[in-house]
Amino acid sequence: MARPVIVALDVGEKRVGVAGTDPLGLTAQPLTVLKRKPHGPFLEAVRELAEGRGASLIVLGLPRRQDGSVGPEAQRVLALAHELRSRFGFTVETHDERLTTAMADRVFDQAGLSRKERLKAVDKTAAAIILEGYLAVRERERPGESGA
Repeated sequence: MARPVIVALDVGEKRVGVAGTDPLGLTAQPLTVLKRKPHGPFLEAVRELAEGRGASLIVLGLPRRQDGSVGPEAQRVLALAHELRSRFGFTVETHDERLTTAMADRVFDQAGLSRKERLKAVDKTAAAIILEGYLAVRERERPGESGA
């Protein structure tokens, strides 16, 4: 069974990390970082990137609070999900992204990357961690299906 190509976004106030699955839809790879503003060009960049990769799904990291509640940051992500659905017709899902940036930072600490090197990669790496988490949940929810 063919797996969908997925693009994931780690949405920040200034930058948005982007990751995508490989052509088989099995693994997540960091792709790029987009500027969040101005809003119109940002939306067009997301559209072009998703369409260019042939993505059938966009996954947005949902920054829930530690208690699981939805705060202002998560409300902005939910509004973006709605806009991507209504404006471009994308299928959009969210995935809990708590601690993904911290996880990406830990990876960079272990690799010994400088602060400057880290800034170039943390957002897209966080997006890849979001996508890996989404893929893992999706696999657990498919009882009886084999990955082969």
